[in-house]
Amino acid sequence: MPDFVILFVHLIATIARLAGPGGIRSVVAESVLVKHQLLILNRSRKRAPHLHVFDRIVAGLCVLLMRPARIIRSGIVLKPSTLLNVHNAWKKRKYRLLFSPQRRRRPGPKGPSKELIEAVLQMKQRNPTWGCPRIAQQIALAFDVQIDKDRIRRILNIHYQPDPDSGGPSWLTFLGHMKDSLWSLDLFRCESATLQTHWVLLVMDQFTRRIIGFGVQRGIVDGSALCRMFNRATRKQTLPKYLSTDHDPLYRFHQWKANLRVLEVTEIKTVPYVPLSHPFVERLIGTIRRESLDRTLFWTTTDLETKLLDFKHYYNGHRAHAGLDGSTPEPSMDGPRSPVSFSSYRWRQHCRGLYQTPMAA
Repeated sequence: MPDFVILFVHLIATIARLAGPGGIRSVVAESVLVKHQLLILNRSRKRAPHLHVFDRIVAGLCVLLMRPARIIRSGIVLKPSTLLNVHNAWKKRKYRLLFSPQRRRRPGPKGPSKELIEAVLQMKQRNPTWGCPRIAQQIALAFDVQIDKDRIRRILNIHYQPDPDSGGPSWLTFLGHMKDSLWSLDLFRCESATLQTHWVLLVMDQFTRRIIGFGVQRGIVDGSALCRMFNRATRKQTLPKYLSTDHDPLYRFHQWKANLRVLEVTEIKTVPYVPLSHPFVERLIGTIRRESLDRTLFWTTTDLETKLLDFKHYYNGHRAHAGLDGSTPEPSMDGPRSPVSFSSYRWRQHCRGLYQTPMAA
């Protein structure tokens, strides 16, 4: 008699579950899950039953259709915690598919495009000495795409593999007279392939950071040679009102001072023993050494002048400048620059292939 009462109660509960919304599929799923667990128990294995991939798929589908309250009571072979974890996983998967804009897209912010990554990698491969700030400025100059240097660094850390052979600058300027018409000049020495000493006079525009020109002299430099180098570097140029020089003894020659008086140029001296008072031209000399002279050899004075002229055209017209917010010291001869498309561009060589910048195809 008690068994009959218990059976009758189960019958009433089953009928009530079937009458509710989704009750039929819940009862069927529970029945299938229990029968499948009995089949697992009947397998010939003395210890814990071995579950196949098909067993896990059936259990997951049944749990998905069942009510959470019945999952705990239906666990015979499988632990209730395992069935609940499967149910939660299916539930999360359902809402991810419902509310994700793209099903195969990973959650989180969208990273840079493949075209941008390819352009950054090619620019680093073709110009190994460039840092992240320089690459970001060159990308903005060529493609009109503003990208942070930290994102460039992450792209290079993930995708760039440097060949075995292969921070933005901050300048302290101390100038007594800051004029729009101010040039700076300085001398530096370099050695040819045959170890012949050559002196180079560098003249740059202090306001626009543009290279005015170079004067090259082989051997000893005196007053007359210094005047010839300056006149050669500034030929076909409108002379400034002021000229900034350091305290080198070469600038004390009478020929040099007389030349400036004839040209009506006022000479401004820097602060003695303070290199930071002459920062732009000093840094430019280091740039010329690192990016050109230390990476090539020259044989004669003419060869050196030709290579310095190539670097001048590259520096003034195509190299992004940190002190000018990523622009070039000299505006383009073709007018305002138009952005280059990632889908159609080619590379232009500078300094006989030392550097390559993107341009429209």
